[in-house]
Amino acid sequence: MGRLRADGEIELGDAERSELLKVVRSRRTPQAVAQRARIVLMTADGIAPSDIGRELSVSQPTIRKWRARYLEAGLPGLRNEPRPGRPRTLDDERVAELLNKALQTRPSKQTHWSVRSFAAEANISKDMAHRLFRAASIAPHRSRSFKLSNDPAFVEKVRDITGLYLNPPDHALVLCVDEKSQIQALERTQPVLPMGLGYVEGVTHDYIRHGTTTLFAALNVANGEVISRVRDHHRHQEFLDFLRQIDKQTPADFDLHLILDNYTTHKHAKVKAWLARHPRFHLHFTPTYSSWLNQVERWFALITERAIRRNSFNSVRQLKQQIELFVTRYNADATPFQWIATADSILQKIARLAKRISATGH
Repeated sequence: MGRLRADGEIELGDAERSELLKVVRSRRTPQAVAQRARIVLMTADGIAPSDIGRELSVSQPTIRKWRARYLEAGLPGLRNEPRPGRPRTLDDERVAELLNKALQTRPSKQTHWSVRSFAAEANISKDMAHRLFRAASIAPHRSRSFKLSNDPAFVEKVRDITGLYLNPPDHALVLCVDEKSQIQALERTQPVLPMGLGYVEGVTHDYIRHGTTTLFAALNVANGEVISRVRDHHRHQEFLDFLRQIDKQTPADFDLHLILDNYTTHKHAKVKAWLARHPRFHLHFTPTYSSWLNQVERWFALITERAIRRNSFNSVRQLKQQIELFVTRYNADATPFQWIATADSILQKIARLAKRISATGH
């Protein structure tokens, strides 16, 4: 570190000056530390404290403080010291004990801990419990649902479907097909309150039911366009009609690869017989409990969010018209979903989840 000369200036060696300059020029250096290094350098260059204060917009006590800190401890002295405060009330062993209790136990009268209930049980303050939960990223109030497939051909089906997404066959269309059944025509009992400055849109919680309908959809993975059909039921008859519609609305010289779930209607004897007479149709079934592999499910979420959930319908006919209008407008500027997950990445995630489950003793 430098030394203080009789005239009040700091004397720096070449190595010390080079080290300070590196700190000042580095983009990773915090601005406060860089400014302190400039104070030392300017002092060493013989610049008067008043001139340093004007150029760096700092006070004279600040200049004296950091000059003295550098003389005492060198470059580490320019870093912030730990701020004084009340000493820790919980040692590491007690913290580990509390975290284990939060993770491995449940309250007697609730399904999960809250900050207040855990604080009362552990005999600590509410703020202390909150800090512990936050520091360890523990969120007892949150949960996430899951369902592992029990399909014996799970791996083969995942590789088959992701292969269609990432490397579709030549001279063929890949269509994600499914039906969204039991779409309710709900009429709100009072008008919707429009959104305004400082408050959100208001929708009444009660409604009148006017019936349901079913939306059949086939999402073209290549361009994002959707072939749709709205029907009153979702039996094999309606599914066959939809297959005929797909047959008519796609190029006749293209093979069609349909990704479907395991709904009974899709495997009906009459459906199989029709498919046997139309060999350009190739069906690929998702594994059980794996609807997330079918991209049309994401499109169903879009139409629900943008056209159905927050709307009000006084009849099933009005609901059908809204669905058809949304599909028309969506197809006008449709873009495909970007699928990037490989089969290996999906299987690795499943393996990690299975490992977590087995660790719980199930």
